[in-house]
Order: sequence, then structure tokens, then C-alpha cells
Amino acid sequence: MKIIFAGTPDFAASALDAILQAGFEVPLVLTQPDRPAGRGMHLQASAVKQLALKHHIRVEQPISLRLDGKYPEIAASAHQVLRETEHDIMVVAAYGLILPLSCLKIPRLGCINIHASLLPRWRGAAPIHRAIEAGDAETGITIMQMEEGLDTGPMLARQSILIEANDNTASLHDKLAKLGGEMIVKTLQQLAIAPMTATVQAEQGVCYATKISKEEAALDFRQSAQQLDRKIRALNPFPAAHASINGTTIKCWASQVEDDPATQAVSGEIIAASAAQGILIACDQGQSVLRISELQKPGGKRLKVQEFLQGFPLQKGQKFTIEKT
Repeated sequence: MKIIFAGTPDFAASALDAILQAGFEVPLVLTQPDRPAGRGMHLQASAVKQLALKHHIRVEQPISLRLDGKYPEIAASAHQVLRETEHDIMVVAAYGLILPLSCLKIPRLGCINIHASLLPRWRGAAPIHRAIEAGDAETGITIMQMEEGLDTGPMLARQSILIEANDNTASLHDKLAKLGGEMIVKTLQQLAIAPMTATVQAEQGVCYATKISKEEAALDFRQSAQQLDRKIRALNPFPAAHASINGTTIKCWASQVEDDPATQAVSGEIIAASAAQGILIACDQGQSVLRISELQKPGGKRLKVQEFLQGFPLQKGQKFTIEKT
């Protein structure tokens, strides 16, 4: 079976690597154009492009695939490449471009997608972040047959994993990327033998994982410690949750919920700040307490509480406030 692969970030590169390691032939890879990155803002190839070039696979980077869009000539050229490339199926994982129906119809066996949620829950751009933020007990990978709707296609495979109490988006991403690679290989191996029965997604339980924005990274200590802990974990590693104290914006990378607050402090007030206790902050008007255990000041590194307090002392009674991005 010959596979065209379309994907861009590390999540997709894990799937491509698994496909290649399983011995499938990949004659063509589609990925997003190189983007400026790093301090020098130099153009950087995507993780998928880097892996494809390492394996001497042809790479195409169209900025659009829509024949009726802003760049019809570029889209038409990409369609021609797809038609001329001998293949059986297209695998898509976090590609970043919408595949119009005209593309979905080209492969003999259609296009299948690796989605990082238990569909129909968390269709859309940021399923890992939103599952953590919502406090979901589990998430997983769904392999689906692609159609025109946003993550609406029938499911070929679906497998769940637990979301641990200390999982953040980075750790959960890695677990799901590994699982996605394993599942897509099994799915392709089955499809190489015979067609698979697809299950239509349920109409109930549909929700959408909207794209993460920097504007939602500010911590509001009027919320509960549970809500804030989930937000901190969901926004790690990007864009990182933050709050302001005395005009300085502090990024918060790790936290835990304090079980027994026993405090009358107001929202955002520091109850304790020490290497032993961590930084305890009153939330929800003293109804709950959040322990911050890893922080970062402007221009500094991510530090555990003990190291952070040595260079940025905090005291009981000081108050964190919201500073919007």
C-alpha cells in the first residue's frame, strides 16, 4: 500500500515515523510552508518536513488546496501532483489546511485522519488542551474517514487513555502521538487486507475544541483552584498561564490543588510562600487554594519554587491580579 501523508507538527511526525517504520511506502508528503521561528525568526521546516527529507521523500508545501479559494493556481498545481503520484490512500494528521472535497476524492481508498480526541467530543483545532481544561477523565485517538465536515467522518478505530492528575498538554500530547502512530499502522495494515467497517459518529456529545489564544492565558483567581489548575496544565507548554504581581507578569507552569484551604483570604492573595510549602494562593474568595510549584519571571527560566523565591521573593498578603495579554 502506498500512502500520501499530510501533516505538520510533532504529533504528525510521530505518525509518519510509525508508518515508515512499519514498512509502508510514502511517495509524497504534504506539509505547511516553512515558518519563522526562534529568536532570529529564521524560516524553519516543520517536524514532518524534516522527517520526510531525512527519508528522501518528496515534499510539497502548498499554501492552499482550495480550487475556489484565494490561490487557485497553487491549489490546481497541488491537485495535479496528487493525481500524478501513485498512491492508494492519504493519511492526514494535524495538517493545518482544510482538504476540500476535490482532494478527498483523489485517493482510491479516500483520506483518513488521526484525531486526538474521542470523537464526537472535541472536534476541531485544540482537542488535547480542551480535554484537560474541561476536566475530562479520559481522552484518546480516533481514526476516521474524512469528509467535508469538520471532524465529522465515520470512525474506523477509537481508543481511550486516562488523563492523569498531573498531565499537561505536553505530556498528554506525547502519549497520544505514540498511540496515534500505533493505531494508524494497525488501521493501514487492516485496510491493506480488506475494507473496514466504519461507525457513524453519534449525534449526542458533540463539542468543539476552539483554537487556543494568548488572550485566555490570564489566570482569574476568582475561579476555583480546580479550574485554575486545569488551565495551567492545559496551557503548558503554550501559551503558558500567567498572572501579575506588583506589575510583573509571572508565568505559572505547574500547580496542585490544596485540599483544605482553611483561609479567609481574598481571591489572588498569597497565603504562604516558601520552599517547603510552595506558593499558596487563595481562589474563589478563599473557598479553595492553589499551590504554584513552578514559575517564570520575565527574561528568566522556568524554576521550581525554591529557586524562584531566591531571585523573586514573595510574601504572605501580597496579591496576584489579572493582566491580560
